[in-house]
Amino acid sequence: MRTKSTLLSLFVALSIISVIPSIHAEPSVEIILEKTTYTYCEKLFYTIEVSEIIDESAIIHIRDESGKGSSAIPILITELQTPVPSLIPFEKEIFPLGKYFIDVDYSGVQVTAEFNLIDSNSTCIPELIKPIMANWLSGNISDGFLMDAFEKYVDKKIVSIPIEINEKNVYDITIPDWVKNVGYWWLGDAISDEDLGNTLNYLIDKKIISFSSDSSEI
Repeated sequence: MRTKSTLLSLFVALSIISVIPSIHAEPSVEIILEKTTYTYCEKLFYTIEVSEIIDESAIIHIRDESGKGSSAIPILITELQTPVPSLIPFEKEIFPLGKYFIDVDYSGVQVTAEFNLIDSNSTCIPELIKPIMANWLSGNISDGFLMDAFEKYVDKKIVSIPIEINEKNVYDITIPDWVKNVGYWWLGDAISDEDLGNTLNYLIDKKIISFSSDSSEI
């Protein structure tokens, strides 16, 4: 009788356990910033750290003080620490100075980190020059159209074009083929914006990049 009572009690206990819903603890999430202050031409870098990996992506929004923000950015979390490097630097034409916020939502857990963008004397080559450079390297646009893009979109502190390029003189501009190596290095991040600017300024100053049909060609 005692054995039957013990078995009955065990059966009841197991039955109760089976109907109790499993409790799933939410993962902890942290945003680790490389630094909290950035300047123009620098690239944002941070790491998302989680306590456990769940089969879903973290959803990221980056917004400024006015509330204007990016579209949702999904980042697949496959490690406890996931680095998130920005592909483009902060540019004056795109990012106003001030405070910014990084919002991360992972498995229902929402966290926020903030950083400041401050003014500096740094100038950088806009991202829109990269596809133009790539087209020049591929032979899809002429030397003059590349220099025209630098004149229109690049700060003169970086590259100083000595003439105003127009539809009449754009085809008179000549760049030696070997200069394309410099373009490849820049697109491959082997040299910086400043290095590219210094090189182009030197080539312009020495008239290796010529701006008229009667200039001496190297």
